[in-house]
Amino acid sequence: MSMRRKRVAVAMSGGIDSSVTALLLIQKGFDVIGITGRMINSNSADTVCENAKEVCKKLGIKHYEIDVTKKFKQNVIDYFENSYAKGETPNPCIMCNQFIKWGDIFNYSINTLEADVFATGHYANIKYDNGFFKLYPAKDEHKDQLYFLYRLNQKELSRTLFPLHEYKKSEVKEIAEKYDLPSKSSKESQDICFIEKPNTTKKYLINKFGTKKGDFIEINTGKKLGEHSGSYQYTIGQRKGIGIAASYPLYVIEIDSEKNIVYLGKNEDNLKTKLSINNLNLSYPQKNNEFDALVKIRYNMKAQKARVLIKEDNTANIIFYEPVSSVTKGQAGVFYDIYNGHLIGGGIVL
Repeated sequence: MSMRRKRVAVAMSGGIDSSVTALLLIQKGFDVIGITGRMINSNSADTVCENAKEVCKKLGIKHYEIDVTKKFKQNVIDYFENSYAKGETPNPCIMCNQFIKWGDIFNYSINTLEADVFATGHYANIKYDNGFFKLYPAKDEHKDQLYFLYRLNQKELSRTLFPLHEYKKSEVKEIAEKYDLPSKSSKESQDICFIEKPNTTKKYLINKFGTKKGDFIEINTGKKLGEHSGSYQYTIGQRKGIGIAASYPLYVIEIDSEKNIVYLGKNEDNLKTKLSINNLNLSYPQKNNEFDALVKIRYNMKAQKARVLIKEDNTANIIFYEPVSSVTKGQAGVFYDIYNGHLIGGGIVL
């Protein structure tokens, strides 16, 4: 790009991370505008939009709001509900990033607002390496957000900035305080933005699906251990909230949504070495279809060494060198370069 002043559209949530992102880009000399997607029609969504507008006003930049409620309902909320109905555990943030943030909001920013690049407050680092844009971990090792970004491709990565990759969360908070940003006292955004407190995921699902009596079955013996009020209320590896007394800790091992059965067992019953993923997305083309990688099957686990075999039908097989617990249908299986930790790709656990 030429040396003219680049326009960057910053996805604004009214929170600390996006506010500091906008500030840092202004300080670097960009022509910064703020954009907020209205995900749902609710009081909390009104608050998000108002807070984002207030931050932009404080920073002296234009603020745009676009309505993405229809797309959000289809690609995030419906997906979330349908996954639980099938006995899976969804990851709505990943779908929101793909279809909303780097879907409608990204496209509107580039095509309508004529931004050169798009920026968010994610903690990730984009580097141009050997002809491809690659996602690397940010400075703050406690904020690995590559897992949630695995569906981004070269088109998105080539026009995205993540200014916070150079900072730790504590430093970002200090910047917000120093410049007296309206978001300085805001709390961390909740995991599932469309489930408003004091509502919980369990309450939300009960309200959606009602209660349906089913059995708890011991995975190895087939013995009935008790009853539950809906298999969709449970997730693989769950220990708390089962409500069944036994001589050993019970874990959810398997869910049969069609028969409304939740299978329970010991922790060792939850260990696996193999899994498959579908809906595969590679961040950039791979020279080999089989390689060692570091793999996560949920966000908050430590990545484990595994063998990845990419197949031609948009799936991949993953074989761990050591058993991992709680392989959960519907979660993301994401793999990283074994040497420097950059993101290679991922898919949905089958």
